[in-house]
Amino acid sequence: MGVVTFTEDIASPVPAPRLFKALILDVDNLIPKVVPQAIKSIETNQGDGGPGSINQMNFSISYETKLESDPNGGCVHMSIGKYYTKPGVEVKEEDIKAGKEKPPACSRPWKPTYLWANPDAYV
Repeated sequence: MGVVTFTEDIASPVPAPRLFKALILDVDNLIPKVVPQAIKSIETNQGDGGPGSINQMNFSISYETKLESDPNGGCVHMSIGKYYTKPGVEVKEEDIKAGKEKPPACSRPWKPTYLWANPDAYV
């Protein structure tokens, strides 16, 4: 198995605390609403789904995420993605670039579309 790593920083007008609630605390509910085609399955590996539980969201990439507030009231979303490939499968840089350039509704659920359309969500 190979590992291909990429990093990305994205500015967002959504404040970091709100984005944290959406992307970290409730991601297993948010992502299927925003991009249902991207999720194969979500399983609770430990706990009852509440605080301290470990959930596994199945798709082909592992992400590490950091959110930092910016002076305009929004934040910068920094991510490190790792593609874990099966033996014999090669992920090319142009494939990663193409994935980053997909329409925001499909590839970047942290973009403000959902959160702006639902102003009471994750406040």
